[in-house]
Amino acid sequence: MPQILSGAPVQARILENLKPRIQKLSRPPGLAVVLVGENPASAIYVRSKIRACHELGFHSDSHQLDASVTTEDLLQLIDTLNRDPKIDGILVQMPLPDHVDARQVLEAVAADKDADGFHPTNVGYLVANRPAPRSCTPAGIIQMLKFYDIRIAGRNAVVLGRSDIVGKPMALMLLHENATVTICHSKTHHVAEVCRRADLLVAAIGRAGYVTADFIAPGATVIDVGINRVTDAQEAAAFGRSAEFAAKGKVVVGDVHPIDVQRMAGAFTPVPGGVGPLTIAMLMSNTVELAEKHLRAETLADAGPAPAR
Repeated sequence: MPQILSGAPVQARILENLKPRIQKLSRPPGLAVVLVGENPASAIYVRSKIRACHELGFHSDSHQLDASVTTEDLLQLIDTLNRDPKIDGILVQMPLPDHVDARQVLEAVAADKDADGFHPTNVGYLVANRPAPRSCTPAGIIQMLKFYDIRIAGRNAVVLGRSDIVGKPMALMLLHENATVTICHSKTHHVAEVCRRADLLVAAIGRAGYVTADFIAPGATVIDVGINRVTDAQEAAAFGRSAEFAAKGKVVVGDVHPIDVQRMAGAFTPVPGGVGPLTIAMLMSNTVELAEKHLRAETLADAGPAPAR
């Protein structure tokens, strides 16, 4: 039987380790979350993040805006949050409406309040392997692999997907852990063959059940980042989820075929319940780290310049 890599115990450890750091701070860490529109999945994610803030004693600041909001309106809000001393981290929930310039909005978030690790400055620090907020989902995956004592160094890792949010930062983090890394994407030839060479396969492409048995080397570790809603009964049956579909009228599956991964992998993350909890945990971790940085800077500023010698 393959090992099931549940995210819940990893999340619990990350959050528990944050508590003594939070207690040492002179004020609560502050996280602002910006949600635009009525996307149900985004609303669920935001509620989970706000709940985690309350459980840890954060100061949380939630802004829910109408889908008609303009890029300029969002930029004004972010400028206000950038200047708010109670806010250490800012998260703009993606996706944004098509008429909003998402890149401009994300880059308007101050690099030292970038709780998601998306700002170009922080991406540059990731490339250089210097301390900075890291993209939450890939950072959580690294923590999961370490929690379950799954070796990274020296292994062949394949990342399926090249997004700025998961694929690219995931590849860099695995490289910094001394894996040999290949990135596959829509233009990769013989993609199943490339994936089948992986000791460690990370799937992040957003296509339900795309990764089938011929992508997976026997005994490989498979990390499934996908969250895909299936609303067709026949498709749900093909994933072995007929009973759940009958009860709910829909099911959630990852990018990896749930039957095939159990047959082929040595270890794998379930969907749901695998990677998802880690994203929230690492968002909390990034915010605490930013709060520590801001409070150190405030302490130094209050102390004034060092006396001349």
